[in-house]
Amino acid sequence: MWLLHSSIGRKLVMSISGIVLVLFLLFHLCMNVAAVFSADAYNMICALLGANWYAVAGTVVLAGIIMIHFIYAAMITLQNRKARGNDRYAVNTRPKGVSWASQNMFVIGIIVIGFMILHFSQFWYKMMFAELMGNHEVVLGNGVTLHPQDGAGFVQYYFSQLWVVIAYLIWYVALWFHLTHGIWSAIHTIGINNHVWMNRWKMIGNIVATLVMLGFAFVTVTFYVKSICG
Repeated sequence: MWLLHSSIGRKLVMSISGIVLVLFLLFHLCMNVAAVFSADAYNMICALLGANWYAVAGTVVLAGIIMIHFIYAAMITLQNRKARGNDRYAVNTRPKGVSWASQNMFVIGIIVIGFMILHFSQFWYKMMFAELMGNHEVVLGNGVTLHPQDGAGFVQYYFSQLWVVIAYLIWYVALWFHLTHGIWSAIHTIGINNHVWMNRWKMIGNIVATLVMLGFAFVTVTFYVKSICG
């Protein structure tokens, strides 16, 4: 298949999967912001997206898209390294007009994936997965016990811990770098651009990446401050 063996095909798959993941991030951000203003509203969303068949099916599809995006990113990275040959060991200055993020997308992606594993272990595993296993209570540290659909309780518990807050803020910064290059690059690969729109898409990508980073950081810091203020 040309989507697997062609360089253009691989970039197309990675671009489309990346755009889908950006849309999910925006949806996830809207959910999290709701938790700041209403725990009941957030828990209602968590109940709607709990262990229901459509939520489980969506989770499986999302996991598949993440895997496809990462695998194709690895394939493209290896292809580029092979094309460079021994030149990859040479110390070169960054070409003019090429961002630091564009040269380190794969490394940044690994950091993002690493923190996603932490996120899944803290939330998905103890919420949707626990509910699928028939657990009605999840025991956390310090004797805290929560229902799997008490999303606001999980957010409050984890974001009251300073190390978790710092780790997530680092994750948001890495995500920002990944998105600032990834969004406009995906649009460029798909072909929805021209000479005029190239700079516009870069600006749009920067705005979306910044909104995502600041939005998630707002939720994280707000819950930490709430935990301090009691």
